[in-house]
Amino acid sequence: MFLNQLSPGLGSRASSRRRVGRGIGSGLGKTCGRGHKGQRARSGGYHKLGFEGGQMPLQRRLPKRGFRTQQFSSKFSVGLRLTSLRPFADEVVDLDFLKSIGLVSRYTKSVRVFLDAPLDVYVKCDGLLLTEGARAHLESLKD
Repeated sequence: MFLNQLSPGLGSRASSRRRVGRGIGSGLGKTCGRGHKGQRARSGGYHKLGFEGGQMPLQRRLPKRGFRTQQFSSKFSVGLRLTSLRPFADEVVDLDFLKSIGLVSRYTKSVRVFLDAPLDVYVKCDGLLLTEGARAHLESLKD
């Protein structure tokens, strides 16, 4: 390797900026690559994003639609009644178990168990969110 063979790495140096108005031979003389007349040929002549030459822009022609935050969060978190866990008293109930039996969607990331009616058997919930009432009821059955 010789010093005259060294060069910067590929893509490490940006191309030099375009020098306009430097004569016919440069290819960017006279109109400087802007064409003849018109808004784009003028200095400061540009328009905002979505401008369609005075025609009503597409984003204003289309009707507005509503916004619901619930549609996103409800897909991943589910509320379950404590009585729906009664048949699984001898199992350890966790998120994977609930997905495997089809009680919650496979997209569910968290399950909140709430008390709807008293149970007569203890259900071991592992990794599930419990409301205060559900937690107190299960604690009373555990003893």
